[in-house]
Amino acid sequence: MAPNRRFLLVTIAALVALTGMSAPAVATERTPEACAAALDCPAAEIDLMTMPERLTFVRAMSSGPAAKVVPGYTHRWRNIEGVIEFFESARLGAPGSWVSHVDTGILEGIERGIAIASGKGTDTFGNPGSTLWASYLTRLARGDLRARSAHDKAWSEAEQASTERGVYLAEVVHGVPPTGVEERFFQFSEFYRATLRSRVPLLDPLSPGPGPGVQKQLTILDWFTDVSTPVPSRRGCELAYSLSQFDLPAGAVRTAALLAAYTEALAADFLTDSQRS
Repeated sequence: MAPNRRFLLVTIAALVALTGMSAPAVATERTPEACAAALDCPAAEIDLMTMPERLTFVRAMSSGPAAKVVPGYTHRWRNIEGVIEFFESARLGAPGSWVSHVDTGILEGIERGIAIASGKGTDTFGNPGSTLWASYLTRLARGDLRARSAHDKAWSEAEQASTERGVYLAEVVHGVPPTGVEERFFQFSEFYRATLRSRVPLLDPLSPGPGPGVQKQLTILDWFTDVSTPVPSRRGCELAYSLSQFDLPAGAVRTAALLAAYTEALAADFLTDSQRS
């Protein structure tokens, strides 16, 4: 074979090999709407979303596939929307950050929970919150969660598991620890979920259940723990993050400070928001 021909064939073969090797590295980034429709975007993909994109993602899941599982109950994660709105306004949660990974765990759990409840496979993506969200949606559709205490317990347990998955992704998988402020802020969020789980069933006759549409909240506790509105969670995050700037003693002192701040600062928001209901 002539030297020039051999050189040409070798060059072509090398180019073909390089082209084949580089092709898998090219990936198409899906839109939040596409992720909400497919319900199969993994944590790594959600982590790349901006906070406005995550808002779109949550809202599209609520009004789309989740509404098919539980018709009429479209606002099951509006308090999470309020948290994301706060992250955006505070410029928190850049991709790869501790806040982003934790939030990603929550959204991935919801996503896969809807998928499982919709009959689109059983893969949890390793997120233990997904099966709890699937159970929550299935029970809600059956009418098993009409009582406010039962509803809030199921909702908070699903979010707790998804949140813990997010913490695992951040700290174990990616080796990203929280800052002191982020850790204190996280403890306030733990207080919120504990409040939902500890609702006393004796108060159920006085508290509106999770019915379709907007439910008028009679007390500030009902309003604060209402998952169908973004206002209390967004305002609560603003206050909690401000308090997190100070390293208050853990335990009773921190809890008392939080309760006092919430009660005083959120009272006006509760009255205004209740009047709209």
